[in-house]
Amino acid sequence: MVASAQHLITPLCSQAYLSDDVADLAQIYQPGINLCLIERQVDNELNSFVEHLLKLSNPVSFVESIDFASFDFFSLLPQTGYLPGYREFCKDVAALTALYCDLFELKRVGLRLNTLDHAMYPKFHVDSVTCRLVCTYGGVGTEWLEDAYADRRKLGSGSGGLSDELSGLILDDNAIHKMPPYAIGLLKGRLWEGNEQHGAIHRSPMLTSNSPRRLLLTLDFG
Repeated sequence: MVASAQHLITPLCSQAYLSDDVADLAQIYQPGINLCLIERQVDNELNSFVEHLLKLSNPVSFVESIDFASFDFFSLLPQTGYLPGYREFCKDVAALTALYCDLFELKRVGLRLNTLDHAMYPKFHVDSVTCRLVCTYGGVGTEWLEDAYADRRKLGSGSGGLSDELSGLILDDNAIHKMPPYAIGLLKGRLWEGNEQHGAIHRSPMLTSNSPRRLLLTLDFG
């Protein structure tokens, strides 16, 4: 659990900034920080909507580059509009998108919202983006690894085709962190100027019988 006061996890090359204040997302601009994680609480109505949605048999898939000022967020998932809490969910996605646009002075963003029943990217990696916002609405959250406990030489082809657990990438299994449900994560990628070699290391989590699906929101520069 993230403490109420912000604190730093300090690896060798770059840092993760943990907080429960959304204003601290601005810390991502600090040169030595490659991940900001803001833990938050949501109301019961929003949580109830997400729980119901994850039980539906039909998958959710929304992928679109949107103009924030003109996009109707209540049109996100019209097939689920009958569920209690739908409007609260749409308002929350709109609020996160507004934060992202304000932080990076963007008019357009790439918005992706999917239900997942498998680990889409099961190996630790760095994204070829500038900075991605990640939020898991219910289900198991994204895993990330501190620089101090990762051998970056083992990323990608450097793994020799071996799993993260066998390649030597992970220097301490206890250093693997998991983003809590509803937490806001900002992850610098390779395209952030000056951060080409220090993007945030992360992977999709393995799902469990108790939590077989997750609803993932990602936002990218549009």
